[in-house]
Parts: sequence; C-alpha cells; structure tokens
Amino acid sequence: MNLLPLFLVSFATVGYETALTRYFAIAKWSEYGYWVISMVMVGFAFSGVALALWRDALARRADRLFAALPPVLVIAAALGYHFTIVNPFNPLQLQNPVTWADQLWNIAGYYAALLPFFFLAGLFIGLSFIRYSDRIGPVYAADLAGAGAGAAGILALMYVVQGFHLVPFLLLPLALAGPLARNPYRRVSGGAAVLALVACEALMVFGPQAAYNEFKAIYAPLHTPDAKVLASIVSPRGEYQLLDDFTERVDTDISNNAGMMGIPGPPRSFGLYKDGNRIASLPMPGPIDTGYAGAALDALPYLMIPHARTMLIGGSGGFRPAEVRRLAASQVRVLEPEPELYRILRSGMGAVPGAEIRPDLKVTNLSPLADTRANVYDVIDVSSDFLDAAETNATAFSKEALVGYMRMLAPNGIVSIPVSIRDFPVYALRMLSTVRSALLSMGITDVPGHVLAYRSAWDVRILITRDAWSPQRIAEARTFCDDRSFDIVWYPGFDAAKARADLYNDLPAVSFDKGEVTASGPDDAIADEAKAELSGQPTTSDRQFNLSPITLDRPFFYAVLRLDRLGTILKRLEILPQQEIGALVNVAVLAQAAVIAVLVLLVPVLAPKRIRVPRAGLLRSVIYFPALALGFLFIEIYLIEKASFWFGDRISSFAVVLTGMLVFSGLGSLLSDRMTAWPRAGVGIAVLVVLAWCAGVYVLLQPVMLATMEWSMATRVGLLLMVIAPASICLGMPFPLGLGQAGSTGFLPWAWGLNGAFSVVATPLANLIAREAGFSWVLLCSAALYGTAWLTFPAMRKTRVWQEIAAPSHAAE
Repeated sequence: MNLLPLFLVSFATVGYETALTRYFAIAKWSEYGYWVISMVMVGFAFSGVALALWRDALARRADRLFAALPPVLVIAAALGYHFTIVNPFNPLQLQNPVTWADQLWNIAGYYAALLPFFFLAGLFIGLSFIRYSDRIGPVYAADLAGAGAGAAGILALMYVVQGFHLVPFLLLPLALAGPLARNPYRRVSGGAAVLALVACEALMVFGPQAAYNEFKAIYAPLHTPDAKVLASIVSPRGEYQLLDDFTERVDTDISNNAGMMGIPGPPRSFGLYKDGNRIASLPMPGPIDTGYAGAALDALPYLMIPHARTMLIGGSGGFRPAEVRRLAASQVRVLEPEPELYRILRSGMGAVPGAEIRPDLKVTNLSPLADTRANVYDVIDVSSDFLDAAETNATAFSKEALVGYMRMLAPNGIVSIPVSIRDFPVYALRMLSTVRSALLSMGITDVPGHVLAYRSAWDVRILITRDAWSPQRIAEARTFCDDRSFDIVWYPGFDAAKARADLYNDLPAVSFDKGEVTASGPDDAIADEAKAELSGQPTTSDRQFNLSPITLDRPFFYAVLRLDRLGTILKRLEILPQQEIGALVNVAVLAQAAVIAVLVLLVPVLAPKRIRVPRAGLLRSVIYFPALALGFLFIEIYLIEKASFWFGDRISSFAVVLTGMLVFSGLGSLLSDRMTAWPRAGVGIAVLVVLAWCAGVYVLLQPVMLATMEWSMATRVGLLLMVIAPASICLGMPFPLGLGQAGSTGFLPWAWGLNGAFSVVATPLANLIAREAGFSWVLLCSAALYGTAWLTFPAMRKTRVWQEIAAPSHAAE
C-alpha cells in the first residue's frame, strides 16, 4: 500500500488553500477570500458525489487516474491562480446597489477558476479511500498527516516568500505524486508532470502578476510621486512595508484650535502597512517631534495627573511613548503584543530608529491581560491605533480586560479607552455597555458616577476611575474640551439637552431603519444615549444594534449588526463599515453550504441503485457523518480562537492548532485500524474521552491561560499541544471507523462527500454561533454533536454480512 502520493496531494491541497487565503488578505480583503476559499470543501463534496455515482467505472480505472490526476492538478492549480489574480473583483462595488450585480459575476468567476482544482484533489483523495477500503485507518492517517505537513510547510515558507508567490512552490509536490505511484503508468505520468510543471511555472513567472487592488489603503500613497518602499518584512502574520511618501503623517486626533494655541500640527512620518492596510506611523530619523501632544484628544489624563506612572497599551510605532513623555509622565511601560511592531519598537526597521529607551521606559510584548499587579499605575492608556493593528487586540477592550485595568490603578488613577466613530458612532455606545458590565462585576453600582467621556468629530475617549469623578476633575475636563473644541459626551450630572447649545462637532442621530437624519438641529447622537446606556436603560440604538458587552468569550469589537434584521442590513449595505462585512459573508457562505449539503444528502434518494446503501444504515449515516464534520471543525475553531488570545497572534495559533490536530488525529486514525473488529466500542471510547475533554476545557482552559500569559512562547506552545493531543487522537478515530462500515460500495465516497459538504457548513455556522452566543457555546455544541454521532453509529457491515448469510437458506426454502 503506497500512500506517499496521497500524502503529497493532501500536502499541496492545504498549502494551496492557505496560499489563496494569503492572496486575498493582501490583494483584497480577507473576508471575501474566506467566501471564495469555502469552495475547498465544496470541491471535495462534489468529488464525493461523483465517486459515489460512478464508483465502479472510476475504480476500474484507478491506476490510470492516479497517474493522470497529478499533472492535471498542476495545470488546474496554475490556471486557477492565474484567473484569480486577473479577476477584477472589487468589494466596495459589491456594497453599491448600482454595481453589485457585476461583482457577483466576478465571484462566480473565482468559483469557476478554483473549483476544478479542489474537485480533482478530492477525486484523488476519495479514490484512495476506495482503492484501500479495507485499510481506511492508514489511508485517513496519510491524508491528515499530509494536510498537517502542508499547513506547517506553507507557514514556514511564508517567512521567506512573499504571499503573492507561494503557489509556484506548491506545484512541485503535485507533480511528484504521479511518478511516485506504484502503477504501470508512472513513467508517462512523470513525463506529463514535468511538461505541465515547466509550462505552469513559466506562466507564474512571465504571466500577469498579483498586485494590490486600488481600494487598499496602500494603493494611493504607493502611487504618489517619489513614493518609496524603504523596507519590508515577510512573515505568516502579514506583509509589512515601510513607505515613505509626502502623504504620511502621524495619525492622531488633534484639536482644530491647535494653531490658535500655538501648537504645531502632526509631523511627517513613515507609514507602516500590513497586507496593504496602514497600522502605524513610524518616526523618521532624528528626534521625535511631539509638540502637538498637548492638543491631542488623548492628553487629558496626563494633565489631570502630572508625572503619571503610565502603562501604554500599544506604542503607535514609537510616537505614543514620546508623546507621553512630552506630557511629563514619570514612568512609562509599553505593551506591544503585535510581534513585528514590538520588534520595530525595540530595534527599528530600515531607516526607522528603535525607540529611545530610558531606564523608566520598558517595552514588552505581553498581552494587556498578562499584567496582574495591583495599584501600580496612575494612567492606563490604550493607544488609538491599537485595535486595528492586530485582530487579537480586540480582547484588550473586553469586560475582563477593563476589570484588570481597574485593579492595576493606583488611587485616583484613570483608564483611558479610545473608540473611533468615523464609521459608526454606535461603537462608542457598545463600549459604554462594556464599561458598565465591567464596573458592575467589580461591585460598583453607581456606574455613571465613575465614567467621563468626550470626543472630537472622529473619536471618543472614555475615562474610567475606581473613585467617583469629583467636581474639580469634571471642571478640568470641561476646560480642556472648551480650549480644544472637543465635546463632552458624559460626566456625572451632564445634561445633553443643554450641551447642544455649545456643540463644537455636530453628530446628528441617524435612523438605521429609515436611513435618514432624525435630529432637527445641532445634536450629539452619543451624548443623547450615554446616560441611558451606562444606567442599563433601553435606548433607540439598543433596538437597532447589538450593544451587548465585549467579553473574552465574545471578543468581537466590530459586531453590532443584528442579523435577525437582515433585510434592513441589506438595504444599508453601502454604509456598512468593512469590518462588519465578515458576518454577512458568513451568512452568505452558510446559505450556500446548506444548499450543497442538502444536494449531497439527496444523492442516495435520487440514485439508490448506484449508491447501494442499506436502508438500515442510511438514516444513521446522514446524522453520523455530518455530526463528525461539524464537531471536528467546531473544536478546531474554538481552539484557534483561544490560542490566539493565549499567544497574542492568530497566525501562530492557527499553525499550532491545525498542525497539532491533524497530526494527532492521524495517529488516532492509525489506532482505529486496530479496532475494526469492535468499531462501535471504539467510537464509544473515543467519544467519551472527547466529552470529558470538552468538560475539562470548558472549566479550566481560560483560568490556565490567564495564569500563564507571562510564560515563554515555547512553553505555552508545549502546553497547548498537551491540551490538543488527547482529544485529537480520539477525534481521528470515529470517521475511519464509520467509513469502514461502508465496505467498497458507492456509499463510501458518498459518506466522504457528506463529510466535506458539512465541513463547509461548519465554519460559518461556528463563527455565527460565537458571534451571537460566544465560543463556549461552540465548544458545547461540539460535545453535543459527538454525543449524537456515538448514538447514530452506522453499523451496516453486519447487516450486509447477515444478508449474505441468510440468502442461501432463503433460496433453499
């Protein structure tokens, strides 16, 4: 039994999927890449259906197909990527009611370009299951091991190869799969693979090249006169580029009165871009000019507390520590969990100098939740660009994080939280809801008395104290805002109606339902509802948006849309922030996946003679295999999210979890080969271990993560693998034991396709459950799914054997 070709095809397939994901993240937006990449399992599902319907004909030609498919896969991969990069898809036009129809055709173009590769890869893998139907365990183990190695290999490659150029490296393992097969056609396959490889590599090198789309933030500055890319960093976390052009300035919120106050504007800077999105301003060589700091929106806490001992969450490329020093902070500790920003802050990048480190300025890459000391800081300040610098940074705005900040405050200290209102002012109200939840959990019942908020036209700053705001401090805040033309949103005793008369920055209330302004004069939509939100009273925005608190279990900052009001959301599609589109993509993918899953489910009904599945096992099978697909991916998604919080890096977490789960599941699949004599008992043992594991993780994982946040990365990775191993070994057993019951009929590839179809359903469904209810519910659902699988194990092989034994005696009668 030669499983090396299967290993190579699985390796290249997962690598190709990951490479495409990186392409979309860099050139387009990752949300739409996820939509298109969902076709991976769609291709597998369709291949399973094809194998089920034409199983006998394809099995007879297995040697020829094993030889022919690898060179065809090389061609399909190269052409698929070629037509992907020339596709003119524009996500912004998809949100425009006039231009959206053309973009749907472009999405269909992605499907037409990429689906053939994944269909053919699924055909190769599914045919391997048919060829070795008596040894399902080792076959599934080789498939999982190849996928795990592919995930690890492509991530390692990302450290040295730019994301647009990953696909050419994946053509080689595909080309090798044919000649390494032990069949009479391997020489012909080898020659065809070499020709295909040479031609396709030439297309990759000399054909059209991938590039940033014009709607990416980097596109315009990159095309200004004399723009230069001074340095770049290639890593799995993203493509980092340091840009020098005349448009780059420090991106901070400065008073419109800065000139009258004799304060200069923000200085020129370099721009740091990650996957084409600007994440920080970096200082130019020489002393950092911070003369503007006193006119910035975030300066107030430092004027209230001179010589403040400060914890900065996010270093803003080095500008924020310099600004705080300019505001006379006495001690500064900077937390920069984004790995590349941390390295730049410490050591510089290209022409950018490293941070001016003083004895009282400490820079660390720990998560904000890792510092558990009490009563040590006068100001805890979250930088305004911190949220969008990395996806995992949203946890710094959670209820649990706010509680941690409050405990670290010295008496009369201040926590300063930024919220951008450039897209949706309602984000400020959701942050107030989170502040309320945090203060209540600390036993503070007079929530409004501990909060002060103020804003410019673009951003809100929410200040929180453990001690109630005093009249003196409130007067200081009002003076600060009046001098700089900022507007107070809330302080204890604030009257929103009276404040409208002296409004500096009009922010009229807009009805999301009607799409029109509802205020008749000067208005502050945030101030109108701030008191009610802090007091826990219902507001108009509560009815239109989801303002539930951000938590570690639901760490989604950009998640205010109520999906039960989908009709209204689609009417307002053109005004939605890009960050909110991900939820709608999940809904679209789920709808598509549900249709495909139903079609796959109906195959035995539409073609019963071809599938030849016993009635006794059909109903159990349509529950068993979907439950395994959903349950496995639910656990994987849960672990990736928790590891992302633990490591502070989603890419490393994805790599460790995916590789660990696939490798350990492969070991479980090998073990299942020893349980073929008692498959139901084997599934029962595996499921019991999984259920016990889910219970332990539900109770213990988060406390363990919080207690070990300051441990070394290597130690945390080792701990995570120890957590993953027992469950993953057991997760690798039920699927091959279930397939083993199918024998060699058309039922086996149909079950494989069914698993693929519901794997498409799993990802968007898990994401939506997490968004609406929390990741804990994703874990609980996975436990319920594995329990269901145990109860519906399809013991069909006994039925078939019994029929064969009973048939002679019936004939004798």
